[in-house]
Amino acid sequence: MSNILAVITARGGSKGIPRKNLALLAGKPLIAWTIEAALGSRAKPRVIVSTDDEDIARVSQAWGAEVPFMRPPEMARDDSPHVPVVLHAVEWMESHEGLKPEWVLLLQPTSPLRTAEDIDAAVGLALEKNADGVVSVVEAPAHPFVLKRMTPEGALQDFMPKPEGYLPRQSLPKVYAVNGAIYLVRTDMLLEKQTFYTDRTFGYVMPPERSLDVDTPWDLRLADMILRNAQA
Repeated sequence: MSNILAVITARGGSKGIPRKNLALLAGKPLIAWTIEAALGSRAKPRVIVSTDDEDIARVSQAWGAEVPFMRPPEMARDDSPHVPVVLHAVEWMESHEGLKPEWVLLLQPTSPLRTAEDIDAAVGLALEKNADGVVSVVEAPAHPFVLKRMTPEGALQDFMPKPEGYLPRQSLPKVYAVNGAIYLVRTDMLLEKQTFYTDRTFGYVMPPERSLDVDTPWDLRLADMILRNAQA
C-alpha cells in the first residue's frame, strides 16, 4: 500500500499547554515525533501538515513534512472536529495537485509515542481485513462494569447495569478506548460517509506505554521522561 496521504493536524491554539505542538519533548518539538514516525513508515505515505500557524508550518517543513496550504481559521478552533479538517486536506490536494489517494492516514501530534512500526501494523491490518478503515485503540484501564457515577448529592451509583454478584477482573469482557494515535481510512469511504467508522472499521491494539495522549503539562513531562529513557 503506497497510495496514502498522511495528514498531521496541528493547530496553533492550545489551552492546556500553550504552543503545545512546538513544545520540546526529549529535545525535539512535539510534532517532530509524529513527522518522523510517518516518514519512517514502510508504507511511504505522502506526509503533510494541516495547520493555521506559521511557526508550526516552518518547524514541520524543517523536520521533513510538507505544508502545501494553511488551514482556514474557522477549522482551527477549540471545538473544530477532525473529519472536516481531513476532508479539507483531501479536497485541497485533489483540486490543487490532482492527488486522490486510496487511503488517508490521520496522525495527531499529541501521540508522540506512536511508532513507524505501529503505522505499518495498522496498514497491514487494513490490507489483511480488506477494511474500510483501522483505528488504534488501547485496552481500557477500567471496565465500565466497575465504574461509578455521582449524583448531585455525591452518592455513588453504578455507571451502567452489570451482572449480579462478584465480577473478578479476569472474567470481564475486554473493552477498548480509542487512543487517538492512528486513523486510517479509505478515501472514498471518508468522502461518502464523512466518518472514520463503518462496520468494516477494525481496531489496531496498541500497548498502554505507546498510547499516551499529550493534553496536560503532566502528560508532556511523562512523555519526555519516557522518550529520554528510550534514548539513553
